[in-house]
Amino acid sequence: MSDPTRPGRYKRILLKLSGEALMGDGKYGIHPPTLSRIASEVKELTEASVEVALVIGGGNIFRGVAGATEGMDRASADYMGMLATCINSMAMQDALEKQGVHTRVLSAIKMEQIAEPYIRRRAVRHLEKGRVVIFAAGTGNPYFTTDTAASLRAMEINAEVILKATKVDGVYNADPKKDPTARRYRSLTYLDVLKQDLNVMDSTAISLCRDNKLPILVFDLTVRGNIGRAVLGTGDIGTVVGASETVWA
Repeated sequence: MSDPTRPGRYKRILLKLSGEALMGDGKYGIHPPTLSRIASEVKELTEASVEVALVIGGGNIFRGVAGATEGMDRASADYMGMLATCINSMAMQDALEKQGVHTRVLSAIKMEQIAEPYIRRRAVRHLEKGRVVIFAAGTGNPYFTTDTAASLRAMEINAEVILKATKVDGVYNADPKKDPTARRYRSLTYLDVLKQDLNVMDSTAISLCRDNKLPILVFDLTVRGNIGRAVLGTGDIGTVVGASETVWA
């Protein structure tokens, strides 16, 4: 009997990466070997005929919320954060194309010299042609995170799931690095994530997914091959948010 919390292979996915995921062991910036490793895993998905879209944060370069806490105007700080996501998107495009993967960056802020403007139908057409699509500059509006941008874009392109890449192997009821008794969830309802204020995605992003019944799979990016395992449904990978009930691993 199939497990409803572990769907089989997905055909179209949106992979959400934090900017910090590109740092490797560094404290800021982009770590080329890490970038190349992620690109190689995405390439494996395209070779398996999976349609892949990405949203990448900008926290490894600049974080708008942090800038605002230092006295910057919040809107200006958020726009700077959007530009940071464009830098990461271009870096990922370069890494993918070096491995022979046709890639397009679509930006919510117009910058024709380096990226196509975001047009939903164009994005879907790129995916249908087997190209990887990277959505840059968030939603194009301040006060919205790249988590919210990921939820919005996933729904616009009719993705079947959001893959939320993190540095831990799922969602826990406490920080597993600080609390040895922390337990991992196998599946969670959207409401439980919001009620318990679990650090999965921001509340706007979770609410968007809940309203549109879009599942989120939270998994560990640091383990080689986990992206493929998550997409192809092999192994007990991460935590599914959006199941009908909450289940412990």
